[in-house]
Amino acid sequence: MVVLVVDDELDMEMLFQQKFRREIKQGKFAFAFAHSGEEALRFLEGHGATELVLILSDINMPGMTGIELLKRIKEKYGKQKVFLVTAYGDEYNYQQAIAAGADDFVNKPIDFEVLKTRMYQVLGIS
Repeated sequence: MVVLVVDDELDMEMLFQQKFRREIKQGKFAFAFAHSGEEALRFLEGHGATELVLILSDINMPGMTGIELLKRIKEKYGKQKVFLVTAYGDEYNYQQAIAAGADDFVNKPIDFEVLKTRMYQVLGIS
């Protein structure tokens, strides 16, 4: 199961690999990383949404925002599961994310145990 993490902060890649090392080792998840919304869309074009089980995207990124990316993903790939992540957990961002079709909304700093629980629930993993 491939999870695409979209975040302009380069250290997120190492952080996700550390926090999910057990799941990666067990083969539960494989992670791919994109550092912009545009890069995420290119990844989807090249790999197809069928390989992906979930996209985790930051909201605040240079260029295309996570909300814009979410809208484009939902238009083209419909049922693709998308969680939006933000350091600004305000009601406005939450409402925009849900209205655009986000499957969940996660605040930074990320509580990885809570994130894992939500991922397992949305993906039907026990």
